[in-house]
Amino acid sequence: MTNKKQSSSKMATLASSVLTDSGSSQIQKTLAGSVLSQSSSLHQTGSKMEEIASEVLKSDKYNDTTKSLAASVLSQSNKKR
Repeated sequence: MTNKKQSSSKMATLASSVLTDSGSSQIQKTLAGSVLSQSSSLHQTGSKMEEIASEVLKSDKYNDTTKSLAASVLSQSNKKR
């Protein structure tokens, strides 16, 4: 199934800066990679990434940047799942 939604340029810029920042956590880099893969293509979030992003949003231990990336990833997900 093709996804017609794409990450915004603002989120793609944030994701790019996270990936190039040596201080970014592994979870941030994972989410950022997913956001970038959806910024100029019709890729859809996989079920594993949906689970990761969902757990990030439920947790109090992640910062606003991580939660923003997670929200963007989930916005590209398959509504049927």
